[in-house]
Amino acid sequence: MKCTFACKKVPLNNSVKDYTDKRLSKLDRYFREEADAFVTFSVEKEHLCSVEITIRSGGTLFRAQKQETDGDMRSAIDAAVDYIERQILKNKTRLAKRLRSEGFPPQTEPDDFEVREEKDFHIVRTKRFAVKPMSPEEAILQMNLLDHSFFVFRSEEDDSLSIVYKRKNGGYGLIETGQE
Repeated sequence: MKCTFACKKVPLNNSVKDYTDKRLSKLDRYFREEADAFVTFSVEKEHLCSVEITIRSGGTLFRAQKQETDGDMRSAIDAAVDYIERQILKNKTRLAKRLRSEGFPPQTEPDDFEVREEKDFHIVRTKRFAVKPMSPEEAILQMNLLDHSFFVFRSEEDDSLSIVYKRKNGGYGLIETGQE
C-alpha cells in the first residue's frame, strides 16, 4: 500500500510512520491492485491524538478518523485501521464485486480553494469529485464506508444525478433528478 503522511501540530517520527505502514499493510490482502492511503496525524489540546486514514482503491473510498485521549498515537492508529477492516468485513460480499472488478475510473482528489463570502451564506470549503454511474445500493455502500450522511452519484439506469441519504428514523432515502 502506498502511504502519504501529513502532520498537523505534531512532528512525525519514523517509528510512528513505520508502525502505520506495518498496520496498513495488513489491509493489502483486501485489494487486488495497490491502494493509496493518506494518513493525517494531529494533536488537539493536550494529549488528544487524532489519526485520519483515507484509503482509495479502484474508485472505492474507505475513511476512518479516530482520537485517543491517552496521548498514544499508536492506539489511535490501531483504532482507525481496525475500524476500516471492520467496515470491509461487514460489507465483504458487497465489496467483493467492487474491489475485485476492474474498469472504474480513478476519482480525483478534492480541491480546496478560497471562496468569496456572500451576504448570508458562508461557504468554508468546496470539494470536487468525480461522479460515477452506480446503483443506489452501491451508493449506500459507499456512503456507509465514508461514514457520511448522504452520497451523490449518477444513476446507472438513466445517467441522471441522484442522492442517497440516511433518514433520521432509520433506513435510507433516494432523491432522483430529472427533467420535467
